[in-house]
Amino acid sequence: MQDTLILGLLQADLHWENPEANRIAFEKKIAQLFSSHDAIDLIVLPEMFTTGFSMNAKKLAESENGQSVNWMQQIAKKYTTAITGSLIIKDGNAFYNRLFFVFPNGSFKTYDKRHTFTLAGENKVYKKGNNRLIITYKEWKICPLICYDLRFPVWARNTQNYDVLVYVANWPHRRIAAWDALLKARAIENMCYTVGINRVGKDANGILYTGHSTVYNVLGKTLFFSKKEETAIVTLTKNHIYELREKLGFLNDRDVFKILP
Repeated sequence: MQDTLILGLLQADLHWENPEANRIAFEKKIAQLFSSHDAIDLIVLPEMFTTGFSMNAKKLAESENGQSVNWMQQIAKKYTTAITGSLIIKDGNAFYNRLFFVFPNGSFKTYDKRHTFTLAGENKVYKKGNNRLIITYKEWKICPLICYDLRFPVWARNTQNYDVLVYVANWPHRRIAAWDALLKARAIENMCYTVGINRVGKDANGILYTGHSTVYNVLGKTLFFSKKEETAIVTLTKNHIYELREKLGFLNDRDVFKILP
């Protein structure tokens, strides 16, 4: 059993609707991370990390064989790490806000955002997903979700004993208090590490983002918090999860339910 999981967290300003510029910028940041630490298990990028939170899907959408997924595969192989973040993807005749979890060998799994953000009209552009994804990686079980999913605790409920809940986001400053409160709640109620990676800066629509990327432990203690553009390394420990789950037993009392499409 691998007792630790080392995360490389990237909170960044994004170049609006400019995938190449964002890939170049993130590649430099990732190189800097590995220049100081050669054993990172998982790199976490924000939601729509190549474009910003854009509804211009017809112009920006890529395929799963496109440049951005290929870039993620190249990074994963080069540094022998996993990498995750979401992209604008066209699949068939539909557009998706699709998260990719790319393994060190270049293979990947995907998750389509379940809760498209109606306030911004995301539901009119992107088709929602219906399937939650639980990834097993280095003997850790990880549940990756996207931004607005954070507001819906039933979708995140820890019915499969996952270890880490990850949210990638473009969550605006005007509602950042909700981000802070809900991330902490998800950690406590699910007795898991909860990771929220947001962006900073201002997009072309004038929306301000102030980060607040955070990592909480099982009891809601803050392990990392940032309001500025930066990279960070955070180490999670599996013993922390299972010692407290066994001692407190809260998940044993969870409700049984079924999620409808």
